Amino acid sequence: MKRLLQILSAYFKTKRMAGWTSREKLEVWQEKKLNQQLKYIKKRSPYFQRVLEGVESLSIKDLPKLPVMDKEVMMEHFDELNTVNIHKTEAFEIALKAEDTRDFSPMIGSITVGLSSGTSGNRGLFLVSEEERNMWAGTILAKLLPDGLKSKERIAFFLRANSNLYGSVTSNRISFAFFDLLDDLDVHVKRLNDSNPTILAAPPSMMRMLAEKKAEGILRISPKKIITMAEVLDPLDETMIEAAFGHRVHQVYQCTEGFLAATCSRGTLHLNEDIVIIEKEFLDEDRFSPIITDFTRKTQPIIRYKLNDILTLKKGGCSCGSPMTAIAQIEGRCDDIFYFKNKNDVVVPVFPDFIRRSVITASASIREYKVIQAADRVLEVQLAAEGDGIEEIVRKNLEDFFLRIELEVPDIRFTPYTPNQKLQKLKRIERKVDK
Repeated sequence: MKRLLQILSAYFKTKRMAGWTSREKLEVWQEKKLNQQLKYIKKRSPYFQRVLEGVESLSIKDLPKLPVMDKEVMMEHFDELNTVNIHKTEAFEIALKAEDTRDFSPMIGSITVGLSSGTSGNRGLFLVSEEERNMWAGTILAKLLPDGLKSKERIAFFLRANSNLYGSVTSNRISFAFFDLLDDLDVHVKRLNDSNPTILAAPPSMMRMLAEKKAEGILRISPKKIITMAEVLDPLDETMIEAAFGHRVHQVYQCTEGFLAATCSRGTLHLNEDIVIIEKEFLDEDRFSPIITDFTRKTQPIIRYKLNDILTLKKGGCSCGSPMTAIAQIEGRCDDIFYFKNKNDVVVPVFPDFIRRSVITASASIREYKVIQAADRVLEVQLAAEGDGIEEIVRKNLEDFFLRIELEVPDIRFTPYTPNQKLQKLKRIERKVDK
């Protein structure tokens, strides 16, 4: 009963927040929640006792006075940062065993332990309490269920690793089924046909494979909502997925550091500023990297945690009227910004979206692609496409782009398309050379 009440409480609070139209009221509320969080963790986290020494309260504009943290800092101070006295060695032992056995149920007491996927180069741990799991469940149901709690839903969730966090969603009205990305595609198709989910959620690379099976008539399900997460949603994949399933693709922006954004009824991705404060570290006029402060995570506090992602603001906001920041797209990671020299021999950044659009506008026959900056002046392009002359069109598009912005034209080399390994996140734009 306690679990149900906590989920329902979070659900209805989230629904009330969705009705806000004033940015000023939202920020006043955020500031109140921020200071409640700082007061809580200052008493229970030795790390934050030091960081917050002399700090009684903070306004949102004063948040930058606190140090920025990242995964390296989080892991270095793990033992004294969390508020439940869990040690890194014990947590790693449980998380690694779960990865090996694919049994993700073991916990430390009532605390769920998970392992991040390590796309930034170093793997991290996350801790979530039972109350936090229930709050997450209520929040995600409020933001993602197409018909609220009025109808029963069957959710099929494709993940690298299962977690007690996701299992907390299951109830007598909501059934949740975990699909392990390690399993064969034919196994997934059979399970989906048998269970006939109403909501299908998967990384874009897996959703593309399912869309192809749907187009072939092998996958017979007709879910009413399609959700992608965990990878950048490329416009090429989005178009093919929507054509196969006949629905708009919705997105969830979630990482081990928090549930950061979800699409609204109009299909716009909004930052979940009813859960987190997000500072914007601008990379240009429209693009920024987020620094997140979560005022719901008490077991493993997230205060000014800098992510390596590139988010693009949606110009003009969203017609839904939400005061929460509207995002045009999650473009990629800062690690995957390309760098080339201009005519003055100055190194300048080239953002992933410019490369992406140079490729996908070349031909409607391109099914798959990757572009890798393999050296300072070398681009490796991998294509899976039908038809003649497509490589030359892609080459011309890329060369024209670099000439237009007055950068050195790279040596463009075409190689066969290499599919991803099962647990490897799909990165269509990737930099593999040191700056």
